[in-house]
Amino acid sequence: MNTGSDEAAERAAEAGAHQPESAQPSGTPGASEPPGSTAAPTSEEDAKPLGSRAPEFVQARRALHLSWQVGVFVVGLAVVVAGIVMLPLPGPGWLVIFGGMAIWATEFVWAQLVLRWTKRKVTEAAQRALDPRVRRRNIILTTVGLVIIAVLVGIYVWKFGLEMPWNIKE
Repeated sequence: MNTGSDEAAERAAEAGAHQPESAQPSGTPGASEPPGSTAAPTSEEDAKPLGSRAPEFVQARRALHLSWQVGVFVVGLAVVVAGIVMLPLPGPGWLVIFGGMAIWATEFVWAQLVLRWTKRKVTEAAQRALDPRVRRRNIILTTVGLVIIAVLVGIYVWKFGLEMPWNIKE
């Protein structure tokens, strides 16, 4: 019975058999690239292979691997549901949801791809937030919002005093 790593090795061997010897990788990074080509650097996250991160002895047995996947799915689902419950309630809802996605990503390729996409988008948003024009805009919008809130609170205090809304008779 082939394990997932054996199948990957066979596919790599078959792919290597169809390449000319000059294009065979020699163990050094970028050795199979033609001279002068500039390959886009991949992040450490993109370099990780997609697929199950279950131990080899689990992957070697189909029934055990299937039950492992069901267990990972159930635990990840429980964590994601807890995060969804925490969204309107006190608690770190989004953080828990991403934790559940990380649990799923240990076993499922679709979750790994979702996490990669999410990390890329969060990084892009953080870079945009550091842009001086965006920071200036955000500071101005926050200041305008605070001024509007202060004016509304001032009007309320002027009209009703320091009475709570549920104690007003009018």
